[in-house]
Amino acid sequence: MLYYLFEYLDKTLDVPGTGVFQYITFRSALALMLSLLLSTIYGKIIIRFLQRQQVGETVRELGLAGQNEKAGTPTMGGLIIIFATLVPVLLFSKLHNIYIVLLIVTTLWMGTIGFIDDYIKIFKKDKQGLKGVFKVVGQVGLGLIVGTVLYYHAGVTVRTDTGKTNVFKATAENVIVQVPLEEKSTATTIPFFKNNEFDYAELLAWTGEGYEKWAWLIFIPVVIFIITAVSNGANLTDGIDGLAAGTSAISVLALGIFTFVSGNIIFSNYLNIMYIPNSGEMTVFIAAFVGSLIGFLWYNSYPASVFMGDTGSLTIGGIIAVLAIAVRKEMLIPLLCGIFLVENLSVVLQVSYFKYTKKRFGEGRRIFLMSPLHHHYQKKGYHESKIVTRFWIVAIMLAILSIVTLKLR
Repeated sequence: MLYYLFEYLDKTLDVPGTGVFQYITFRSALALMLSLLLSTIYGKIIIRFLQRQQVGETVRELGLAGQNEKAGTPTMGGLIIIFATLVPVLLFSKLHNIYIVLLIVTTLWMGTIGFIDDYIKIFKKDKQGLKGVFKVVGQVGLGLIVGTVLYYHAGVTVRTDTGKTNVFKATAENVIVQVPLEEKSTATTIPFFKNNEFDYAELLAWTGEGYEKWAWLIFIPVVIFIITAVSNGANLTDGIDGLAAGTSAISVLALGIFTFVSGNIIFSNYLNIMYIPNSGEMTVFIAAFVGSLIGFLWYNSYPASVFMGDTGSLTIGGIIAVLAIAVRKEMLIPLLCGIFLVENLSVVLQVSYFKYTKKRFGEGRRIFLMSPLHHHYQKKGYHESKIVTRFWIVAIMLAILSIVTLKLR
């Protein structure tokens, strides 16, 4: 909203200094600072409200050290993250930008699903929360919306020829300006390959001429799968104090670098990467999101004063997935969100191996002492803080490696 006000002051009234709001870097810095302030200052107010409403965590007996002390700790803390993200975004971003619209919809959509899940657990005294099928339906619904918009919306274009000869034309004022060769495309990026663009439509090339118009049959299901997988991965990672918020902040910060360079014709040309017009605006959202996650850690670090609950974890996963898809870096998710992937795999392997051994030997056996993986290390006697810190370090290493893929091919 403030963006439009300052744009009016700059272009209509010519007020000195107001043009600074045109810069993404300036608005991103403001969004980061405001989200930090909102999450740290107003976070305490939200926590007190949750305490008055007796929104306390019900802890299952898992035989983990320090587990009983967490009983009654307020949950639904994801409301802090959502609030501290959306307020700066509404104030400082271009709200007509299709990527910003999609991210706001994602935040509210996944936040609502998570809120319903937490509400059922707390107030309906149902530890299972929202039934899995309804969660999946909600995730698939969001995937359909995001995939359809990204595929059909006229404002979602790419340019993959940034390193080639530029095209120019003369304007009405006889000024030569650059004309980017933008096009609708389902192209994405394959990390570590020299010619690292891949078009989902190519998977249908065997059908013959005109196969490009059927690319949605591949693209939209891929979007649905990624959103469902990443949101569930974030949900599983949210098991000990500060783990999900910290690792997510690191991953999102790396995505912020990708969005900034991909949305800038100069940087994308220099790096010889796909140029995605208007995607740079997502940097403002990312700055606000990172600020809210770091501010949330003020209360969520060990010992936690509040848990994010599914309200936060599902929202975080959904946002990360949409960001990666929008900036055409979804194939980097297994690397960038390696912590989520490993946590997911630990559960799948544990359950699968237990069922297999029970069927074959009559007795179920386990690969890990407990899954997800962070509980395995708790069972081995590691303190929560040490586990979280080491997972953060791994997340930083994965984020750096992901960023290096911009030139490592």
